[in-house]
Amino acid sequence: MSDDCIFCKIVNSSIPAKKIYEDEDVIAFNDINPSARVHFLIVPKLHVESLASCEAQHQALLGKMLLLAPKLAKEQGLTGFKTLINTGKDGGQEVFHIHVHVLGGGDKPHKI
Repeated sequence: MSDDCIFCKIVNSSIPAKKIYEDEDVIAFNDINPSARVHFLIVPKLHVESLASCEAQHQALLGKMLLLAPKLAKEQGLTGFKTLINTGKDGGQEVFHIHVHVLGGGDKPHKI
């Protein structure tokens, strides 16, 4: 855990999130600024800064995250979806705790 990481704070429940899944290794929750009708994140409980920081010891965790994506996407009503892992500041990463974005269902609805 990192004391100043927002995802670590979600993992330890000091910041609320709309969780859609949780087990001993990962948590999944809706993105607070969705880019699609369905947009959630799969985040490991272990603090790893980015995909570039991963090593062989993280292989099972990475596989678990990717295999969880289609299961959760289906539960969220998606028949197709996109996954995205931003890596590093130049790769668009804003929170430096590895996470997988899962997006689908068309553009987010417009607010009236």
